[in-house]
Amino acid sequence: MSEFIGMPAPRRRAPAAADLQARAAELRSGREAYVLATVVRAQRPTSAKAGDRALVLSDGTMEGFVGGVCATDTVRAQGLRLLELRRTDRSVLLRITPEAEEPREEDGLIAVGQPCLSGGTLEIFLEAVLPPVLVHVYGDSPIARAFAAVGRAMGYQVEVSADPLAAIAGDTAAVLVASHGVAEEPVLREALAKGVPYIGLIASRRRGAAVLARVDGGERVHVPAGLDIGARTPGEVAVSVYAELISLR
Repeated sequence: MSEFIGMPAPRRRAPAAADLQARAAELRSGREAYVLATVVRAQRPTSAKAGDRALVLSDGTMEGFVGGVCATDTVRAQGLRLLELRRTDRSVLLRITPEAEEPREEDGLIAVGQPCLSGGTLEIFLEAVLPPVLVHVYGDSPIARAFAAVGRAMGYQVEVSADPLAAIAGDTAAVLVASHGVAEEPVLREALAKGVPYIGLIASRRRGAAVLARVDGGERVHVPAGLDIGARTPGEVAVSVYAELISLR
């Protein structure tokens, strides 16, 4: 009841910053999306203070402390809204105040009226933290190595394997096959079965057609993979394929 008009209840103990940082690191390593909520300004009376933090998970769970029940519910709702946008650069300043009548949004600011606040105003910075794009590269060729180098330079998480039976994670955004004819079909079938959005095969149009004729659903595979930019070197081929991936995403 600490957010209702009247005297605020004693402030609850917030989790240690190190604990929250460790939890955030755990979420990142597990490729789980979350929103980091940080109180940047607290106009008393409020139960939160500047520097308080919380994590909003994709299932609505909140860990940490950014205020009482009314503030928490608002932060949860706006945090989930950010996660639904699925943009890595998405952040917003949330102002929760009893003075606003209707929600208002402009230039990275969302102002939300909350009459059950105890009279103060909170400004909370919300930052969506999404897992990096996951790319599975199959092969041990110069082009496969270029896929790894270019993808990592772009900030993607690139998993490289020369094992055609290696597992493909369910949230993989792209599978790039660059083994030059070695055990391509099992990888393509697995990628198609997992519903990977982008599947690229490094092969000539003629050889690629012969390979895909033996793979159900092969019409979804991009071959020759990449945009036609006159690529010749492994690095140029990698750039052309990632450019196609970006254009389609």
